[in-house]
Amino acid sequence: MNKLKLTMVAAGIAALAACNNTPQEQKADNIEANAEATADNLEEAADNATTEAREDSLENQADMVREKGEEKADATRTSADLDGNSADDTVSGNSAQKQ
Repeated sequence: MNKLKLTMVAAGIAALAACNNTPQEQKADNIEANAEATADNLEEAADNATTEAREDSLENQADMVREKGEEKADATRTSADLDGNSADDTVSGNSAQKQ
C-alpha cells in the first residue's frame, strides 16, 4: 500500500512539474521526485529493520539520497541558466534591457 501511495505522489509531482516549465526544470523536478520516493522507501525499510544499527544505516542512506537528489536537481537548474536557454539569464548579466 505504501509503495502505491508513493508512486501516486511521485506521479502527481511529476504532473505538476510539467506545467509551464522548461525541459531542464522538468528534469530537475523529476530528479527531486525520484530521490524523494527512493528516500521514502529507505525510511519505510528502516521502520521495519530488526536492529538499531540497520535502522540507522537505512535512515542515513535516505538522507544521502535526498541530499544528492537536491544537489543534482540544483545543478540541472544551474546549467539551464548558464547555457542561455533560460528566460532569466541573470548569471551571465544578459538579462538587463539594452538601450
